[in-house]
Amino acid sequence: MKTEPTLRTRSDARGPGRGAGRPIEPDPLVTTRERRIRSRWRSVILIGALIVLVIPFAVPTIWMITSSFKPLNEIFASPPTLFAANPTVDAYAEAFTFQPFAQQYVNSLYIAIAVTVVTMLVSSLAGYAFARIPFPFKNTLFLIVLLGLLVPSEVTIIPLFQIFKTLGLINTHLPLLLVPAFGAPAVLGTFIMRQFFISLPVELEEAARLDGLGRVAIWWRICLPLAKPALSAVAILTFLGSWNMYLEPTVYLTSPELFTLPQALTRFTDAYGGEMWDTQLAAATMTVVPVLIVFLIAQRQFVEGLAHSGLKG
Repeated sequence: MKTEPTLRTRSDARGPGRGAGRPIEPDPLVTTRERRIRSRWRSVILIGALIVLVIPFAVPTIWMITSSFKPLNEIFASPPTLFAANPTVDAYAEAFTFQPFAQQYVNSLYIAIAVTVVTMLVSSLAGYAFARIPFPFKNTLFLIVLLGLLVPSEVTIIPLFQIFKTLGLINTHLPLLLVPAFGAPAVLGTFIMRQFFISLPVELEEAARLDGLGRVAIWWRICLPLAKPALSAVAILTFLGSWNMYLEPTVYLTSPELFTLPQALTRFTDAYGGEMWDTQLAAATMTVVPVLIVFLIAQRQFVEGLAHSGLKG
């Protein structure tokens, strides 16, 4: 005679007595093993998805780097190849002989460093003032400062050009130093620093006052050393913005020896106006790779700085 399956209970395993009729509890070892398996599968799926998503971003960069070592005929070969069959560094040598690329590289480097240092100083001072110093209409003034992020640089480029022309600063690097250091990059840096300083415990500042420190000493000796993650985020964002700046150098500079790298990359053309693709790829590689290396080294501090500044997603 066919019988229906029955639920095995604790009384079936231990016999009659206390606890009869209750289902058997799951084995902890089996549950832990299942969780580990599910966790591994989630990791595999996540890594696979990230690899698929990174392909559109990584492949063009890899192709640019490898193609900079190709002769011109291999760059346009069909079907295209990823690596050079006959690697050569002639394009790198030509990048330095065709125009003063070394001087242009130095120009971009020192402008980006100077803008970054000044922006870090200005934004940290302003951020500390907005976060810790009480004064009338503080929140209203901070909102007005943030409105500077909504104004495109293209809107202000003509008035600024007229001002710098009147001051005799056209075809100099001063506009490239002053505008970013006191413009939108400084506004964004001020916002990041303010958010970080607000998160610091008030007791630190009170203890510093008891020790006789003033506002500037508290900012320099107490708050600034603790703000290294936020400062790293401001530094990376500002450096990249200055390094990739193209519109302002095009407007303010006319001499090739004063050009920055984004402006110099557009000047690799032959006598007929044709693009020198191999030389351009070599110059672009020398422009991108150092910044990419710096970002990869400092990405942990960058993410940590954004997370502590209220900008994480």
